[in-house]
Amino acid sequence: MFRSRLGRRRGTAAVVLAAASLMLTLGGCGVDRITPQDARDEAGTDDKAGAGGSARRVDCAEVKCIALTFDAGPAKDTPRLLDILKEKQVPATFFLLGKKHVDRYPQVVKRIADEGHEVANHTWSHRILTGLDKAEVREELALTQTAVEKITGTKPTLMRPPQGRTDGTVSEVSKELGLAQILWSVTAKDYSTNDSALIRQRVLDQAGRDGIILLHDIYDGTVPAVPSIIDELKNRGFTFVTVPELLAPGKAEPGAVYAPQAE
Repeated sequence: MFRSRLGRRRGTAAVVLAAASLMLTLGGCGVDRITPQDARDEAGTDDKAGAGGSARRVDCAEVKCIALTFDAGPAKDTPRLLDILKEKQVPATFFLLGKKHVDRYPQVVKRIADEGHEVANHTWSHRILTGLDKAEVREELALTQTAVEKITGTKPTLMRPPQGRTDGTVSEVSKELGLAQILWSVTAKDYSTNDSALIRQRVLDQAGRDGIILLHDIYDGTVPAVPSIIDELKNRGFTFVTVPELLAPGKAEPGAVYAPQAE
């Protein structure tokens, strides 16, 4: 059982606008990607725990799984989103921004963790990591690691690079900080519309087995779309899992890049 304005946000919204476009070029630097199936196959069948050692609720080798992820929060609508997820007994993975988000909504961060969701790192200020030197990359990730640990008592083990852009330097720093890199296969481009019906349809059109859905809980049209997305995907036979559960019995390896095959 799963445990149970835009005015000020325009700056953040502008920064993350391009992130919802599915950029799996990884900065053009030839970084290998691992699919969820690859992660499970490499782990074999003996290990019955996912990343972080949590007990598995589902075997995604046997069940049609999909992971719901939210970037760039928390924000004012995140408590409402958490209410929806709790009501529908759906776990999610939250890739949190440090500056003006983690530091502004510490109680929401704590609630995300307390209710059994996966808390992950989306950098401190959403700078494109491939344009930074090693020290700057480390600062972007380490500041959020520290901020989240201060609130939840645990450092994230997953990160999502802004715009999905990574390279050898980003991978090296991520490995040093104990962070696996998680990309996506489904994007609603929710930065481009407040039409919740359109956001819903974009997700449903792309959803497939082992998928990772990218949404943003900072945009006005996104949270209202979530209940019907969940209901329809359940009707299609999907089981919602966190990203670590999607990879289990494999464990997300620090520095490695994980991305499903797009439909």
